[in-house]
Amino acid sequence: MADNENEGAKFLHSVHQYFDNAAKYSKLSPGILEQIKVCNSVYKVSFPVEVDGKIEVIEGIRVQHSHHKLPSKGGIRFSMQVDEDEVKALATLMTFKCAVVDVPFGGAKGGVKINPRTSSVKTLEKVTRRYAAELIKKNLIGPGMDVPAPDYGTGSREMAWIADTYQALKYGETNALGCVTGKPVGQGGIRGRAEATGLGVYFGIREALADTELLKGKNLEGTTMQGKRIIVQGLGNVGYNAAWFCQKDGAIITGIAEREGGIYNPEGLDVEEVFKHRNETGSILNFKNCQNIQNTLDLLEMECDILIPAALENQIHLGNAGKVKAKIVAEGANGPVTQEAEEILLKNGIVILPDLYLNAGGVTVSYFEWLKNLSNVRFGRMGKRAEEASYKRLVNAIESASGKTMTAQEKAILTQGSDEVNLVRSGLEDTMINAYHEIRETMRQKGIPDMRTAAFLTAIEKIGVSYEALGIFP
Repeated sequence: MADNENEGAKFLHSVHQYFDNAAKYSKLSPGILEQIKVCNSVYKVSFPVEVDGKIEVIEGIRVQHSHHKLPSKGGIRFSMQVDEDEVKALATLMTFKCAVVDVPFGGAKGGVKINPRTSSVKTLEKVTRRYAAELIKKNLIGPGMDVPAPDYGTGSREMAWIADTYQALKYGETNALGCVTGKPVGQGGIRGRAEATGLGVYFGIREALADTELLKGKNLEGTTMQGKRIIVQGLGNVGYNAAWFCQKDGAIITGIAEREGGIYNPEGLDVEEVFKHRNETGSILNFKNCQNIQNTLDLLEMECDILIPAALENQIHLGNAGKVKAKIVAEGANGPVTQEAEEILLKNGIVILPDLYLNAGGVTVSYFEWLKNLSNVRFGRMGKRAEEASYKRLVNAIESASGKTMTAQEKAILTQGSDEVNLVRSGLEDTMINAYHEIRETMRQKGIPDMRTAAFLTAIEKIGVSYEALGIFP
């Protein structure tokens, strides 16, 4: 446990160092900067749960880093490696991540020490509901207080259990479903949430590839995804969807790494087929026409245009950073590059698209889900048919004026109204594009050499404005 606590402490130290590097460019007073930096509250809980006829004591934690805006927002992870420093680091990142993409939440994070892979569904439900109940009775969860979401080891099932527990304990609260996001669509979730983080990664990479100023001299042919060679670490929700959307746009996925090892094919891999293979066999290894890579981290050192670490933190570190050959490292995971490794990557001319920005797609669409829950209406419900009627009138007018008739298929494409998933993806795309150009403008104005520092500074300035508006400080 001590080793993991050490890793968590390193992670938190790295986040604070990133903050300090960015704060040097800010004109905010030291007092406001210190308030922005520190965690506001940490709540630890231990509770008994019966597992296979025996009583086990489960440890849980919830960290609320910032209350400059309410509610606070952040995932809940289930892992035996959960520790306080790690959760603090992740909560801190969430605050700045929300600010970067203009999502009006403070940052939070939670964790429960349990192995979701070896625990039965019955045990996971007991633990999830009891953890939620412990937080609810302290008023630490609620649509206006703190809104959890899925994270490593959890998913829509666990979020549905939390929402149900909240509704049972807060009977009659009309906004109850807004207490948590990442729920199944049938239980108050939103279409487009499952792929949101990976899709956001794709949008961010796409913007970077079109940025000729940023990529000058990097030897990347063309300004689109077409033909770019990509290696992905992690075939979970983020890694799979990021790889799938990149591949759909013309990228070549040459390598995929998972905890059991990696596979490599310079001619390209079909991400969907690899995913099916893993579901059928329990491993990505031995996929057709591929070279097996026994050590997952070895794959991070292979030739590619873009490397997407989308697993856990600290995967690129002092020991392997100098061997990374990618031209762009796109952080799909939280904190996959250590601070020491970042210095080496930047020195070697590698562009880093920071987690702070790049994987903010999840919290962005979680915000949309929260809005949906508060309004109690599906996006697109009131406007889709009106849009289609308007488009049909326009098509009829064009046909009448031109004397030509469109095919039924052409009409269907041109007259389709926006439904929920269209609106969600449109909102996410707009968010990622605007945030990217805001970060790049900060780099230009302040003379900042890297995107992470610029992203932190962008967030710090926005949060500082919030504190000053509250009148807490002179």
